[in-house]
Amino acid sequence: MDASLEKMVDPTLVEMGKNLNEAMKMLEDNQRKAEEENEKKYARKDIPGPLQGSGQDMVSILQLVQNLMHGEEEEESSQAYRLQNVGEQGHMALLGHSLAAYISVLDRERLRKLTTRILSDTTLWLCRLFRYENGSAYYHEDDREGLLKICRLVIHTRYEDYTVEGFNVLYTKQPIIYISSAARTGLGQALCNQLGLPLSCMCRVPCNTMFGSQHQMDVALLDRLIKDDVESGKLPLLLVANAGTPGAGHTDKLGRLKELCEQYNMWLHVEGVNLATLALGYVSSSVLAATKCDSMTLTLGSWLGLPAVPAVTLYRHEDPSLSLAAGLTSSQPVEKLRALPLWLSLQYLGHDGIVERIKHASQLSQRLLENLKNLDFIKTSVEDELSSPVVVFKFYQKYLNRDQTPSAAQASTIPHPIISNEGHIYDTFNQWLGEQLAQLVPASGVDVVELEDEGTCVRFSPLMTSAVLGTEIQDVDQLVDCLKMKIPVLTSTLQLREEFEQEVRRTVGLLYIEDLSWPGLGVVRYSYHSDGKNDDKQEKELEKINTELLKKLNELESDLTFSLGPEFGGQKNCVYIGMVTEDLDVSELVETIAATGREIEENSRLLENMTEVVRKGIQEAQLQLQKANEERLLEEGLLRQIPVVGSVLNWFSPFQASPKGRTFNLTAGSLESTESTYVSKAQGTGTTPPPTPTSSLTKQRLPGQKIFKRSLRNSDAFSETSSVSHCEDLEKTDQRPPALSPGQEQRSPETEEPEQQQQEGTQTPPKGTEDIPRDCTKVEEQESQR
Repeated sequence: MDASLEKMVDPTLVEMGKNLNEAMKMLEDNQRKAEEENEKKYARKDIPGPLQGSGQDMVSILQLVQNLMHGEEEEESSQAYRLQNVGEQGHMALLGHSLAAYISVLDRERLRKLTTRILSDTTLWLCRLFRYENGSAYYHEDDREGLLKICRLVIHTRYEDYTVEGFNVLYTKQPIIYISSAARTGLGQALCNQLGLPLSCMCRVPCNTMFGSQHQMDVALLDRLIKDDVESGKLPLLLVANAGTPGAGHTDKLGRLKELCEQYNMWLHVEGVNLATLALGYVSSSVLAATKCDSMTLTLGSWLGLPAVPAVTLYRHEDPSLSLAAGLTSSQPVEKLRALPLWLSLQYLGHDGIVERIKHASQLSQRLLENLKNLDFIKTSVEDELSSPVVVFKFYQKYLNRDQTPSAAQASTIPHPIISNEGHIYDTFNQWLGEQLAQLVPASGVDVVELEDEGTCVRFSPLMTSAVLGTEIQDVDQLVDCLKMKIPVLTSTLQLREEFEQEVRRTVGLLYIEDLSWPGLGVVRYSYHSDGKNDDKQEKELEKINTELLKKLNELESDLTFSLGPEFGGQKNCVYIGMVTEDLDVSELVETIAATGREIEENSRLLENMTEVVRKGIQEAQLQLQKANEERLLEEGLLRQIPVVGSVLNWFSPFQASPKGRTFNLTAGSLESTESTYVSKAQGTGTTPPPTPTSSLTKQRLPGQKIFKRSLRNSDAFSETSSVSHCEDLEKTDQRPPALSPGQEQRSPETEEPEQQQQEGTQTPPKGTEDIPRDCTKVEEQESQR
């Protein structure tokens, strides 16, 4: 490419191409280095500062741009940030913006000739490529701007005095714009705001409810709405139809809508992703009818993977003056340079390259649709099973009644939402499924969409994402494999969810929390038994116990996930249990949660009681020691307390007094005298402390079986031989004699004699050298002896 650049006559174009290549290479290299580094360091140069007087070189500026592009996103998000796959065709589009700035400085005559050629070539190529004969083109950055200019064109056409009188002519006949209820969110309000019209000028047409697709505009109802508006003195102005709705990708009945627009002299505008299929050899009749409409909007950037290229609105109109008044054409040559990036990119790709990219996206959607037909519990919503650029599917499990086993319905369309709360549960599960698939297979480009009738679904629209992400057939196959892995988890969790709720409600000490927005087995809270405590203290104890419960559950060796729930909108002081498999033992799980909660509560109560007992024991010991001190003074007499006299008296007649003290037994919670300790030279152990309360779950498990797992009835994981041998091992274990305590062991005479000789030969330690146990606190007072 460098050799071809050197052959150019204009040195500025050569320098521009080289600079662009160097800049793109530098940004891509820096991006790779940033992805390889695991830890990002805080850069001082990211802090805004004053403009340098001497200026900076291009390398420093590009480095700053690279830091601003990738720095914040990678620090804030834990997932890897993936940029658009910018190839050579993307470089051509980026080069077009640089060339547009350079061409704008040419003299006026050269600029006019060049912009006219660029605009005419691009318009001709697009009209032939998308089968739109005798059309004009308007290039715009915002994809809604083309429809806005078309509305102004229709207003100028239908209201002859609009150019002179302006909005005064709209008072006599109010204009009405009709849009589908399945159109883009906020489209009608945006048009009214930009046109200066009240919201009453916008009429939303409902979709079919009984016959046909539920995402297609109801033509019969639209006819009645138009008749009512005409009878009330209003003017039907324009109809916005969809060739691929933003949600499900369905196409309106464009042929009947065109006939209805001709009957009432209305303008028909079409937009949608399915318009891209007009470039293919085979086009469905519903989409092919879009070539007869009055205008259409094409978003080539996402279809072909071209960055920073404008959207195009093709239209047919015979009066160029009205087009100029509406802003569809411009007398300024610089405005025509918007088509330059698209002009370069279309030449680089060629006709075959453009068709191949669109065809590849259609093949991806068809491949996924064929695989989804063979999966149970997956319902699809497609308009045409032979060729559907957009595939929408969801997880759905049909129940005949509560007691029967769930079975998958074989219908090809998604039924209406389920009654009661199950519809919300399915929305939550499908939200989780879409997020998991997008995380596991990011190259697929799947996302989650909210539809009015079906609820939450997963959407695969390769025409909008495949060229950008570089999606291939292998990515679709990987997506199907991941979906097969997630379906058993979804079905098992949905089946065990009700059983878990019943088990929790039957268990004392546990409270079931209903949270329909949680994708998992359920939410449980350990209820704390308060003893007349205030609400604040009770809330703190509840939070402490459930936090410790969550910590204990996570320490168990299980395949379950326990968490505090979502960051926003979740319940407080609860344990959220995630997705589960079919071999989950729900009763064991609930019993473990309850036993662990009781253990934590009893330990907490034991600690509180021990603290209170120790405090009262210390106070009682102080009183008894004070009383003993008074008794000692009475026994010694008053003379022994005088300093000089007491020493002489003690020398002639020493007073022998036994030291008195107190020991506090934590197990019994009582004070004891230390006289027996000084007599026997050893402190008594007292009563045996009770065992610490623990959860007694001693369930026998198979080798390698984790906690909360049960052996499946119809599982082939273990063969008959292994099952029989395991049962024999268990029987042998049960037949072994129980271990006897040391006091009950019966020893033979041969073994007793060596033991007795060994005990006699062993020297016993002297008295008084035993350590005092740590579970007692001794407070003692000894008399000083002189």
